[in-house]
Formats: sequence, C-alpha cells, structure tokens
Amino acid sequence: MKRSLALCCLLLLSHTLSPTKGYLIVSMDPLPPVVIGDTITLKCNFQTEGTLREIAWFQVTEGGNAKQKIFTYDSVYNTSFSNMEDTNKREELVYHSTVRLPEVQLQDDGLYECHVGIYSKGSRDQLIEASGSVTLSVIVPPRSISVAAANSPAPFSRYEAKNFTLVCIVTGAKPAPSVYFKRDGELIDVFPAARSSSLVGHHSKASKRNRSENPVLPRGDVDDTKIQKSLSLQNQVGKVTQLRENETDSMERGVEEASRLKLESTTEGIPETVVSREFPHWVQSSDPLYYFQHWQQVAGDGTMEVRAMLTWSLNPQLDNEALFSCEVNHPALSMPMQAEVTLTAPRGPKLSTRPSKAKVGDTVRISVQGFQLGPSATKVFPEPLLTWTRVGGNLLDGSEKHDGRELVLERIPAELNGSMFRCTAQNPLGSTDTHTRLIVFENPRLKKGREHFIALNAAATRLFLTPNLLVLLSVACELT
Repeated sequence: MKRSLALCCLLLLSHTLSPTKGYLIVSMDPLPPVVIGDTITLKCNFQTEGTLREIAWFQVTEGGNAKQKIFTYDSVYNTSFSNMEDTNKREELVYHSTVRLPEVQLQDDGLYECHVGIYSKGSRDQLIEASGSVTLSVIVPPRSISVAAANSPAPFSRYEAKNFTLVCIVTGAKPAPSVYFKRDGELIDVFPAARSSSLVGHHSKASKRNRSENPVLPRGDVDDTKIQKSLSLQNQVGKVTQLRENETDSMERGVEEASRLKLESTTEGIPETVVSREFPHWVQSSDPLYYFQHWQQVAGDGTMEVRAMLTWSLNPQLDNEALFSCEVNHPALSMPMQAEVTLTAPRGPKLSTRPSKAKVGDTVRISVQGFQLGPSATKVFPEPLLTWTRVGGNLLDGSEKHDGRELVLERIPAELNGSMFRCTAQNPLGSTDTHTRLIVFENPRLKKGREHFIALNAAATRLFLTPNLLVLLSVACELT
C-alpha cells in the first residue's frame, strides 16, 4: 500500500514538472557588408517542439520608429505573401526561413527582424512568439575622385616662399574611405595639421565651431637638422577638419572654368617668350614638411564626401614636374582608386588671334590656346593666372590690364595698328610672358562708305551754291 502511494506521488510530481508550454529559439545568421548592387539572402533559424503557426519578416525604418512587413507565412491557410523576389518552400520553413534581396540599394541598409509564432506542444490554445534581428550594412564605392589646388589661380612670387595646398575630393562613398597622398609613387609621411578636430555628419553650429584654419607652416629659416618625426597618413584616418570656405569656392571655380574651356587650333606668330626661372635664397630644403587635414560630411543620399588637404612650403626648383597622386582605400574596392596631377610651371603659351587679318572696325579676340608641355604633364597645373597688357599704353577700354584666357578688342580703330600686347601666364611654380603684335588692315567697306559720304557732301554743297549764285547775278543786273 505504501509502495503504491509513493508511486502515485512520483507520477503526479513528474506530471507537474513536465513542460507544457514547449520552447522556441530564434537566431539570425550574421551578414557581412554588402556592396551596392549585389544580392544577399537573410536567414532566420528556429528550433521548437511546437507546431509552426506563422513567420513574418520586417524591415525597421525611420530610425526604429516604423516597420515595413516584407514577407509573411501563415500555416493555417498555408499561404504566403512576399514583396521580395524569392518565396520559400513549405518544407524549408520547418527549420529556417530565408528572404532574398536582389540588387541591394542604399535604402535596403538597416535592421531586419524575423518574428516566429508556434503553438505549444500538443495544443493550439496557446501561441508562443519569439524574434531575432540582423543588421544589413550596404557599402558604396567612391563615385568620383579629383585633385585640385586651393587658391587657384594664384600668382608666382620669386621673393617669398609660399604655402601650397593640394585638395583631394572624394564623393559618393559609404562608409568614408581612407585617403592618402603619394609623391612620384612613394607614400608621403605627414604631420597632422595644428588644431585639427573631428567633423562627421551634417553641418551644425557645433561643427562650425570645430572647423580649424590652415596650419602655419615653417618659413625659410627652418633648421633642416631637426628631427622630423613623421607620422604615416594611414594612422591619421579619422582626424578630420573643415576646409576654409573661401579656399573651397575659389578652387572649385578654377576647376569648373578650366573644364569649360576647350583648346582650339593654334595660329602663327609667337614673336617672343620669356620664362622666369629666378629663384632666390629662400629655397631652403629638399625634404619639406607635409601637413595633412581631413574633413568629411554626410551627403543627402547617405554617402560621404571627403576632402583631404596636403600643405607644404612650395619649392619651384624641386616641385616643378613632380607627380602627386591621391589614393583611396575602401572595402568596396578591390584595388585603390586614384587621381594624379603633375605640378607644372607655364611655358610657351600658344596665342591665337581671330580674325587672323583684322580690319578697322572688326572685333578682335586674342586667346591662349595651350602651352608647351613636358613629357610627363598633360596640362598646366595649378591653373595659371592669365593677365593681358598693352606695351606702352592702356587697353582699348582704357584699363591697364585684363585677367582671363581671352582678350576682346571691340571695333578696333586704325590707331591700334602695330600695337604690341603682352600675355603673362603664372602659377606658384613660375611665370612666362608672351607678346603678339596686332596688324590692322584698312576696311574696304568703310573706305567705300567714306568716299560715298564725301561725294554726297560735295553734291549737296554744289546744290546749295547754285541758287545763291543766281540771286547774286540777278541783283547785279538790277543795279546796272
């Protein structure tokens, strides 16, 4: 009797402790960063003793404030709905659920959730739910990269050493790429710019306070024996600062103007070319100190725009025809992306005069069509500053000089015949002067017009004198 009672107690206890709710474990496979345009599959795994009720996939939007359902499966009606390309087979849903995202775009970036519901084991009265989540990171390779010179165009000075800044502009990348400079194929060791500060995201009042000015570089009296503790640029990624707005605007205007101008065929006649190659005592070192600044901001489409600046004290003797390149590393690139420029002093400007035979009253255009370039250069960089003057007098409009690639002389008079015009082309690496003489021919149409006017004037004079002469004759007859 006691044994029977004990056995009953054990059976009752085991029944009380046995799970009736069942269990549900949901997990998500981690995702590597996905390059825009690739296809990715999201996978949701679950384990349970219960009976599957439903599966729902959501994309979390608006910073977590909203959810968009992208896939559902309902076991009661044995139906599924998906606005994705791939649907799932019934037998696969017992163990996992997958959603395929073809050709992912930036708007696909973010958090995804998988919600699973089951009935408890042996019963459909109780529903158990669990969920998992995974973050999809969409990366975008840089869309463009370019190198420009800040404060361009700028004059040449043979009496004072000047700081020179290269600006590398990278757009359309996500996340922000790492940017570094090379000279003649060798990585440049750089110093971080003074008072550099971080700026990530859109412009704000706080970010404007964090903008730093260009560094004050050492002048010509720097002791070359001082130890240069160079820091590799690759260790400086993340130190960002704001490029001054006036430098950026002037630089962008220079780049846009250069891109708009199309080289035309040259014409004859470059009487004289003088290239300045005088460099004073301030050229002090063959191993300059390079300073680096880095600034980035988020564009409207979620990508990053990065501006990296390399500043040093320019040495025209050593830097002329030096090859500088800006290179970019990014997880979406299989190899670095680069843009390169060759620093070149202007020489041998090729002038063109239109029309080639100018006549009195014509509008004459004298323009720079190009320059003589070395074997390594494809254009004069930085963009040269072009200034026009008239030797021994002012220009036709009375001004002393005119800046620009073209000089326009409207309705030229005969007095300009034989006038000499000087074009000065200069950039921080050097200066050159080129002269051209304007020959003005007579205009047959104007000459014929003048002769016709003189003939008409003489005829009018004769008509005026004839009646007066008749009056005088009649008066003389009456007197006699």
